[in-house]
Amino acid sequence: MIGQRSGTSGASGAHFAFTDRWGGVSAVPFEELNLGGAVGDAPDAVRTNRELAAKSLGLDPERVVWMNQVHGDLVAEVDGPWTRPAPPVDGLVTATRGLALAVLTADCVPVLLADPVAGVVAAAHAGRPGMVAGIVPAAVDAMESLGADPTRIVARTGPAVCGRCYEVPEEMRADVAAVEPAAYAETSWGTPAVDVAAGVHAQLERLGVRDREQSPVCTRESADHFSYRRDRTTGRLAGYVWLD
Repeated sequence: MIGQRSGTSGASGAHFAFTDRWGGVSAVPFEELNLGGAVGDAPDAVRTNRELAAKSLGLDPERVVWMNQVHGDLVAEVDGPWTRPAPPVDGLVTATRGLALAVLTADCVPVLLADPVAGVVAAAHAGRPGMVAGIVPAAVDAMESLGADPTRIVARTGPAVCGRCYEVPEEMRADVAAVEPAAYAETSWGTPAVDVAAGVHAQLERLGVRDREQSPVCTRESADHFSYRRDRTTGRLAGYVWLD
């Protein structure tokens, strides 16, 4: 169910987790552990899947905060679950321990950040448009406003489409590379591509975030993960970050 779990636990108390597609109750084409509520899946199935995923991580499902993701650069500070519909943001930040932040993806890069010393965590949804717009710098800036130090931030990025598989028109590649040169890529079959994860990590490097890990999983290549570019109608994976 939880495809990858890594983190600095114990004294620091920071935790990171990424799901795969298995262990849930959704039917085809969302089988099984679809955690996205806006992809056409049955709401009851999504609710059950979110409960299953949270409990498998030792989390209270009611203490997980989700976003209304729109491929932008806005970050919301939260100190508890939403009491109204989630606003259109692509980043969340909190200094509330025990509150988990979640990000949904199906090829985009889920970015999880934590400064255990300051007691601050953030989650960001970095697709190609969001990476170009600066959602990652915005998330780090929001963390700094709560006392985080980039040199202490631990960053984990989860399963995402790789640069060898993310084919785009040449003009789009040029536009992206003009903003973030590290994202310039070529597919394994020799056509223009974008490597969003490489762009995200280059941005983190410039921001001073040194402790970084990138998932080796390409969602388009992995049958264990949802991929919009591969399947179009499909479910959503989730990344979670929280502090004890």
